[in-house]
Amino acid sequence: MTLITLADAQAKLPELLHGLAAGEELMIMEGDRPLARVVGAPPPEERKLGTLKGTVLYMAPDFDAPLEDFKEYME
Repeated sequence: MTLITLADAQAKLPELLHGLAAGEELMIMEGDRPLARVVGAPPPEERKLGTLKGTVLYMAPDFDAPLEDFKEYME
């Protein structure tokens, strides 16, 4: 865990945040008293197209047919 003073954190907060690795902790101190603990977030998982392919087992034949409730809006 990295300890840093409040003044240093205010001066270079963007660099400190961008330099944090996933799970790494940064403690911001004011004198001997801790003010905040910042923890680096893990990178977002990449989404892969096609991962749910084949999971729809049944679709009604009239799935995309107009609904009776909205008939007046379709005219």
